[in-house]
Amino acid sequence: MMRTRLQEALKEAMRSKEARAVATVRLILAALKDRDIAARSKGQMDGISDDEILSMLQSMIKQRRESIQLYEQGGRLELAEQESEEIAVIERFLPRQMDDAEVAAAIDATLSGLGAAGLKDMGRVMAELRERYAGQMDFAKASGLVKQKLQG
Repeated sequence: MMRTRLQEALKEAMRSKEARAVATVRLILAALKDRDIAARSKGQMDGISDDEILSMLQSMIKQRRESIQLYEQGGRLELAEQESEEIAVIERFLPRQMDDAEVAAAIDATLSGLGAAGLKDMGRVMAELRERYAGQMDFAKASGLVKQKLQG
């Protein structure tokens, strides 16, 4: 499903002559091909799943956000702008991101659903959140909130 969307997006970007979108989708497809090859060596002949693709896209966005900070600190605003444009292209393939209130509600529901009571349950809670909300929340932030709630 995601593979098809990416291929179609590449064709569409090429037709509409969106240079940044073409370059970014090609980067995504190259990263996907690398991950598929690695997965095949582990016995996953169909390559990585859509959830893993979403995770890969989130990693790509995280890398670009880190690069933006470095470029802005170094006064390279044109490179920071390029990274921002790439983020916008990558985000087209992600589901709508949950806002802070939705993330908090999802965490509360997962904690009560699993009966999580202490930090020992952190791994179980995070695994459940990743399974249910892949591509929809920032798990680094969510992890901090889960830890707070389990400690507090």
